[in-house]
Amino acid sequence: MIPMDAERLRSLFDLSGRVAVVTGGTRGIGLAIAEGFVAAGAHVVVASRKPEACAEAEAHLNTLGGGTALGVPAHLGDLDEIDTLVQRTADTFGRLDIIVNNAANPLAQPLGSLTSEAFAKSQDVNVRGPVFLVQRALDHLTESPCASVVNVVSAGAFLFSPYISMYAAAKAAMVAYTRSMAAEFAPRGIRVNALAPGTVNTVMVRNNPPEFQTAMEQASLQKRMADPDEMVGPALFLASDAASFVTGQVLLADGGLVPR
Repeated sequence: MIPMDAERLRSLFDLSGRVAVVTGGTRGIGLAIAEGFVAAGAHVVVASRKPEACAEAEAHLNTLGGGTALGVPAHLGDLDEIDTLVQRTADTFGRLDIIVNNAANPLAQPLGSLTSEAFAKSQDVNVRGPVFLVQRALDHLTESPCASVVNVVSAGAFLFSPYISMYAAAKAAMVAYTRSMAAEFAPRGIRVNALAPGTVNTVMVRNNPPEFQTAMEQASLQKRMADPDEMVGPALFLASDAASFVTGQVLLADGGLVPR
């Protein structure tokens, strides 16, 4: 047994030389996680639908020091673009160790009025895309000595979620996929966990009416929104050697929303 000292403790969270893909990585929670991973030494590929946003995020991340960054335009609803994302990552960095499935589609319709088009769009981005991204990257993850998948879900997956049922149900599906992936991929040395944020101060949350935002703030024990930066620590924990014996779990970072 190696004694725990300051240097070894810091090394648990060190991502130096590792390559991470962060979808939805150009703003909000995704960008904050990408910043944290770069600061921890990782080479980070950020993916988003918008080429300009990818270019801006890449330039920003490359000013931070630590690891390096690459922006790759990719729509998680398009399987061909998912293939391109994985291929460009492997071609540029020669490996792929970490996937953070953060991209999401917040489409909301009340039950009884769902359209098939909206339902398909929600499923494509929130469920099919993340599952197939992991599948397309599976060979690279299997080769990695430190493979980790972090599926960003939502506290809404565990709550009554009227009017946002498509989103909440998709995130609940990703919780199930997280547990199944953890079980099936454990022999390959791949850990798979989920991060479930509560209310975070992002564009997606700010698009809600003010009264709804206030209700979301007051629902948790801490009675506030989180800053996107507050998701960095939990994501870094799950992706790093600090969580080497953690797989198939959901980490709630919700200010005490779900337990309440």
